[in-house]
Amino acid sequence: MLRAPRKAADCTLADVQFPNVRFLLSVAGAEQFPNEYGREVAFAGRSNAGKSSAINAIVQRNGLARTSKTPGRTRLLNFFELEPGKRIVDLPGYGYATAPPPERKQWTELINSLPEREFLVGLFLIIDIRRGLRDEDLQLVFWAVSAGWQVHALLAKADKLNQRERSSALKDAEAQLPEGVTAQIFSAHDGIGVEPAQKRLLGMLSS
Repeated sequence: MLRAPRKAADCTLADVQFPNVRFLLSVAGAEQFPNEYGREVAFAGRSNAGKSSAINAIVQRNGLARTSKTPGRTRLLNFFELEPGKRIVDLPGYGYATAPPPERKQWTELINSLPEREFLVGLFLIIDIRRGLRDEDLQLVFWAVSAGWQVHALLAKADKLNQRERSSALKDAEAQLPEGVTAQIFSAHDGIGVEPAQKRLLGMLSS
């Protein structure tokens, strides 16, 4: 279960910036995308990387993005509104291949339609810090960069490592990521890095 960050100060930014965050809709095809104005940032990651927990921690809403013990449960694109004109998009997890081929094909077509969406300006990539960047992660990073998006990597589940291991993992990730892509240590469980992640998200949605 997601725990609130230990210090009250850690909640301040989210409480001020996202007081009215809400679920908008789920879509299975590009024709269902909302036609609202503004800017959007997508959240992506492998199916067991902790993406839903990261979203919940950043917006300070337990249960907004559904978490599950079974990887790969996010089968649609889920849109959430932080405030009018600022949205996040929860993408289906990748790297979990139990879904039937037609369903995986539908996901692929849906994701490939995203660069055509003018509102999308950024990507938060959730990485399990214990696993590091894999080929699929890097492919997604370069795909997003080629689309002109800002990209920020969260090295999640940092509470599972000690400080030395976290620093080493961050250094390795930064060495692999292309220029201009940012990265940070993060833990939804312990609240590590929540406020920097909030600030980075707001920067993407406001710049």
